[in-house]
Parts: sequence; C-alpha cells; structure tokens
Amino acid sequence: MIVYGSSLSPYVRKTLAFGAEKGLTLENKVSRPGEPDPDFLACSPFRKIPGFKDGDFLISDSSAIITYLEALHPEPNLIPPDPRNRARAVWFEEFADTLVVAAAGPLFFNRIVGPRFMGKTGDEGVCLKAERETIPPLLDYLERTVPDGGGFLLEDRITLADIAVASPFANLGHLGFDLSAWPRTRAYAEAILARPSFAGLIAREKRLLAA
Repeated sequence: MIVYGSSLSPYVRKTLAFGAEKGLTLENKVSRPGEPDPDFLACSPFRKIPGFKDGDFLISDSSAIITYLEALHPEPNLIPPDPRNRARAVWFEEFADTLVVAAAGPLFFNRIVGPRFMGKTGDEGVCLKAERETIPPLLDYLERTVPDGGGFLLEDRITLADIAVASPFANLGHLGFDLSAWPRTRAYAEAILARPSFAGLIAREKRLLAA
C-alpha cells in the first residue's frame, strides 16, 4: 500500500500514523516539486494529498483512506464501535481537519512552505491574524477538553480522535508556536506526537526543514 504526499501535510501525517498504529506498513512516496507522479495523479486527479494505492484500488483524501484501512484491518480498532464514541471520533477528526488545519495552515504556508520550498515571501499579516484571532479559540476549546495529566480523548486508548487532533500540532512545533498559555493541550499533543507512529515522521520532517 502506497501513500502519496509529504508528511509535512497534517493529512498525510495523520494517514501514515493511523496505519502505523494499525501495525501496517505503508510506503510513502513524495513527488519532486513540479513533477507529480503519474500514479499519484491517477489516485488524486485534483492533486490533493494524500493519494493512496492498494493494488488496483485508488483513492484520495485522508478520511477516505482511513475509512478503507479501518474496514480492511478492523483490529485494533481505531474508530470505536460504540456509537457515541464513534461519533465523537468523527467529530474530533472533523474538528482537526476542518478547523485546526484551516487556522494553522496559512501560518505554516507563509512562514515555511512558501519561503522554503516555493521562493515566495510570506504574508505576515495573514500570520498575525492566525496567531491572534483564528488559532487561540481552538486551543481554548482543546484546553477545556483534553485530559489533564496525559491520556487520550476517548476510551482511555489511542483512537482516530487523538491521531487527527495531534497531527497539526507537529506543524505548530515546526513553527515554534508558543503553547505556554495552553499547558494541558501542549502536554497532551507532545505525548501523542512522541508515540512511535508519529516520532519517526516528525524526525524526518525536521531533517528536511534543516537541509
């Protein structure tokens, strides 16, 4: 099974970490800038990452890929079978994908992706708006929600909820975003990102950004 796209994307990182927590071996292929892999385009005709290939099965979108992996390899289950906790897991994934990534993405693009990989000057006005207006309310919500002193969001075990919510915090870490005002959230995210499913990916990303 192949996942296409750089793990600097929270969506790609989430997908790879989900597979690792399942005990699966997912090959990760990253195209060179401006040179998309034809196999990736076959998976993702609109060039959104991640793309995914399993034999002759092609799909894109992290949530679609994760749904496939959960159905194909139901144990250990990472999307709880309990109806309420399943709904909560889907909610936390949606919260992370739609709200957190949308808020932090412009910051990451303007301070890292644009200048580092595209030769574009970042828009500091956009960055300041993200830092001061769009990100803090989301962190305030998490500070009220995440477990105090470690642990997981659901069922006292790792689930999709934790994987999805933690993934964009790796990007905030690459940015050096100050989380001191949200100590519970910082401790929670650090603990999830220290798991082997994330740690190797993040170490590789740091080497890439330092090159």
